Amino acid sequence: MLSQIGKWYPSTKLMVVVSVIIISMFSTIPTVQYVLFGLSILLSLCSGTLSNFFKTFFKSIVIIILFIFLVQVFIVQNEDSQKIWWVISFSEIGLNTSIGLSSRIVAISSIIIWFFQVTSVKDIISSLEKANIPKKATFVIASTIQLVPQMTKLSQTITDAQRARGIETDGSILTRLKALLPMMGPLVLTSIQQIDERVLTLEARGFSAPARKTAYYSIEKTAVDYVIVAICIVSLIAYFIGGPL
Repeated sequence: MLSQIGKWYPSTKLMVVVSVIIISMFSTIPTVQYVLFGLSILLSLCSGTLSNFFKTFFKSIVIIILFIFLVQVFIVQNEDSQKIWWVISFSEIGLNTSIGLSSRIVAISSIIIWFFQVTSVKDIISSLEKANIPKKATFVIASTIQLVPQMTKLSQTITDAQRARGIETDGSILTRLKALLPMMGPLVLTSIQQIDERVLTLEARGFSAPARKTAYYSIEKTAVDYVIVAICIVSLIAYFIGGPL
């Protein structure tokens, strides 16, 4: 990552994520959650990933928040529920519950989104290797992180190929469901083929060899990393000494 924040050591950025999650989990005031959300926005701005941050946030988290709000306020029955129409009713208790849940989801998910947008997979792998994590565990972690982007890219490639052959992939929900079934077969088979090719590649590179490996890419901690970690620890201590908000 070109930004100074992107150059932080992965464990330093992970410490920021853990600190935000801990404060969010123990906080019962929505204002604190939105302050943490503002921190994620500020970090994304300083990292140069603000546009991608909002794009990911609105594509995923906003939908979840909207669903929680509609269910808690209008569907779930509470003591103060006032019927509006059929199974739809309004509840102030549900409104307060939805605000509490959604604010916590916003705070936690936003900092996680920031972490993965400013931390490359090769940085994570390098830090895991320096921490003497077994190479098999490192490979599993790296593969898991890359799974969703790879599957998304592969499904888009298959969709484009089907569209080039005249198969309708856009339109109504029914049309998209019809196009989904023909796509699942190539998606699964191609994924299996890629796994087989990846195994052969790893063995050709001596993945299972007992000899000590050397890495062409390596990252090191700097003084800034230790300062950031110290700030996170002090912030957590001060938060709990002052009493969780």
